[in-house]
Amino acid sequence: MRLPLERFLPLALLALAGCARSAADNLPGTLEWDRIAVLAEVSEPVIALDAKEGEPVRQGQLLLRLDPRRTDAELAAAEADADRLAANLDELRHGARIETIDAMRAQLARADSDAANAQRVRDRAAALRRQGSNAQADLDNAETGLRMARAAARAARAQLEELLHGTRPEEIAQAEAALAAARAQVDALKVKRARLDVRAPRDGRVDALPYRLGDQPAVGATLASLLAGDAPYARVYVPERLRAGMQPGQRFRVRVDGVAQPFDAVLRSVRSDPAFTPYYALSGEDAGRLVYRAELVLQGDAARALPAGLPCHAERLADERP
Repeated sequence: MRLPLERFLPLALLALAGCARSAADNLPGTLEWDRIAVLAEVSEPVIALDAKEGEPVRQGQLLLRLDPRRTDAELAAAEADADRLAANLDELRHGARIETIDAMRAQLARADSDAANAQRVRDRAAALRRQGSNAQADLDNAETGLRMARAAARAARAQLEELLHGTRPEEIAQAEAALAAARAQVDALKVKRARLDVRAPRDGRVDALPYRLGDQPAVGATLASLLAGDAPYARVYVPERLRAGMQPGQRFRVRVDGVAQPFDAVLRSVRSDPAFTPYYALSGEDAGRLVYRAELVLQGDAARALPAGLPCHAERLADERP
């Protein structure tokens, strides 16, 4: 029995529409892990590799070591400078030693004696000048010597008073600031020295160790790349017409190429800004449309063994459709 054409055509169109909807709702993407890049803060040769690519590591575990000799020398110099400034600050706080004060008192007594002797020389020169027994130049020289002797005595007296009054608070404050700066430099170098022993910042698996023994990475180069997180996620691309119905927490089913068993997944995030359609999703009239990148976290213990970079496809579960 043959169906009339007018009855067959609606059924065919309905079937084609269902297939088109299923294909459009199939979200392409790739499998990814959260990646952590450990960067080089200094350029030093690699002297030891303590982990292997693909190896699981715990937070704080040693991955590799860089040559610390230059940093150790800088740290030793900074610590010595801090010690010098600390000793200088102690000296300022304690003030002058009694021996230094006694020596300055003796210097003042000598200066006073020289001034008294210069006064007598000047008086004799003045008396002889009044008698006409010497030249005016002799009196001028005697007066100059007296002024110099008195100035030396005043300088010695001022130095003694400075020692007796102690260190000014401003000088102590300056010394304290200099010591604080030196200690901060020591702390910074200790952090720099500790990071020459490159450690895992969190639990994960070593994805790549680009450098080998003897290599000298540049500053800012990636010393180690880790795959972190409890499970991988599918990075998929959502067409514009589906974006409004996508909310975090929605459930999906993800099929990974080469893996027979599909995985349940939960939508973690979806971008607000659109991106151009990825090259592997270009087909027909969809080629010029924008899509939104979303991340679906895979569920189950089996997902933890999956590597990054595998192609995958996700579809929203039936009870999650708007």
